[in-house]
Amino acid sequence: MTRRFAIALLALSLSANAQAPRRPKLIVAIAVDQFRYDYLTRFRDQYNGGLARLLTQGAVFTNAYYEHFPTVTAIGHSTFLSGATPSVSGIIGNDWWDRATNKSVTSVEDDKVTMLGGEGKAGKAASPRRMLVSTVGDELKISGRGAKVVGVSVKDRSAILPAGHMADGAYWFDSNSGNFVSSTYYFPQLPEWAEAFNKTRMADKFVGAEWKPVGGGEALKTLSSQADKDYYNSLDSTPFSNELVEKFAEAAIAGEQLGKHPNRTDLLAVSFSANDYVGHAVGPDHPQVRDISIRTDRMLGEFFRFLDAQVGMRNVVVVFTADHGVAPVPEVNAARKMPGGRLSKLAETIEAQLAHKYGQGKWILKGGTSTFLNRRLIAERNLNLKEVAETAAAAAREIPHVFRVYTYEQLRTGSVPGDLFDRRIVNGFHHERGADVTIIPDPYYLSEGKAGTTSHGAPFGYDAHVPIVFLGDWIKAGRYHQKVMVNDIAPTLATLMDVETPSGAVGRALHEVLKAPAGAAPAAAPAPTASR
Repeated sequence: MTRRFAIALLALSLSANAQAPRRPKLIVAIAVDQFRYDYLTRFRDQYNGGLARLLTQGAVFTNAYYEHFPTVTAIGHSTFLSGATPSVSGIIGNDWWDRATNKSVTSVEDDKVTMLGGEGKAGKAASPRRMLVSTVGDELKISGRGAKVVGVSVKDRSAILPAGHMADGAYWFDSNSGNFVSSTYYFPQLPEWAEAFNKTRMADKFVGAEWKPVGGGEALKTLSSQADKDYYNSLDSTPFSNELVEKFAEAAIAGEQLGKHPNRTDLLAVSFSANDYVGHAVGPDHPQVRDISIRTDRMLGEFFRFLDAQVGMRNVVVVFTADHGVAPVPEVNAARKMPGGRLSKLAETIEAQLAHKYGQGKWILKGGTSTFLNRRLIAERNLNLKEVAETAAAAAREIPHVFRVYTYEQLRTGSVPGDLFDRRIVNGFHHERGADVTIIPDPYYLSEGKAGTTSHGAPFGYDAHVPIVFLGDWIKAGRYHQKVMVNDIAPTLATLMDVETPSGAVGRALHEVLKAPAGAAPAAAPAPTASR
């Protein structure tokens, strides 16, 4: 190689490096638990903080849906940054019956690790081991760029599942101690910054506090005047819980120096759970939901100001979504002449029919819309599992206001008609972990809860329709009305950061919102081929 040719190659290399697109220093992935899409529009005139910024400066997808069943917290959070459906990720619910150990397990419980930060008090330790796929954070770590990945929430599953297997830490709130805790899956002891935060007793700041409406009026809730377990549990269902998570997220950014390194992209996944606790108790039409939505806007505004001061928002990409929606309170729907109600004695009815046909016994190990049969008992009595499941399904179909019923065998073999709702059920079925009988109530009907409360989990719009908003220098702001999936978020972030798409992702990159960042030079032209 001649000296002149070597100099030419070096010049081309330097030119290409100079024109390489600027990458974000920090990805902030925000989920607000049970935040239906229509909360963005119903309360829009009251937003002037973080939600307002997302709506005016971000890329807003108005028709984003979850394409799985059930629509619950663990699945929503596992989908958020993996792009996988439960059929691939193995996260089929908040909990399920584990046939290998013959017990009910949660999506993140892990007997092989120990809780850290709980001051020696009892508490379940947790990890992401039950999730079978990678996340955006995992792919960032695998890329070898030195990225840091952190997850934060009140709920363990909401902190752990978005952050993934290789996270530098996931932290959640422990109501026994009032501390943010983690587990030995990540490290042998809490980082100094997390211990320092716990020593401030930030959670005790709200002892005796009154939650009053933004516009004034009587208190919606008054917290206990004593910092104990009951107080910490009651904190969950107030806006103060979201404020506490936001302050811990600030501490994580500062403590881990997220977004402070010029040649790497870090990721913070933060989930705010208070909206879910409030929504379950009172339903989407209650003034408390309106108020906590407005307070979420203000809290996010404060968080964005912190990000701007610490990292600079021009270096940050934010993605905002929810893990699921929520059904109207059935009694509220009835009052406005809409359908709705509650199924009663679902498991009992099925159990009675099985006992009538096959004799007395504990036929159901875990009931509800995802029903797990006692396979050991079925085998002991030399019965055919497929036949027993069909008997249970037939009993469920006779219950008023049951929409559809599926057996394990139907879903395993794909023997379903195949409309939108069937596809969502299939997407929620995992071949090893799936329920023996899956029961879908009619729209607006619940299989749980007492009068005045509500829940979620259905494949219908009110539970599946959620926000997706991207914000940042790399994003084309505007309103996008095409139908998209939450599963599209992970491939979009992977494309933005030039890393591998997470292993189980089934969505697409939303390329229509991606652009070169402000001030970035165009990509370098391909270098000419040298003659030899």
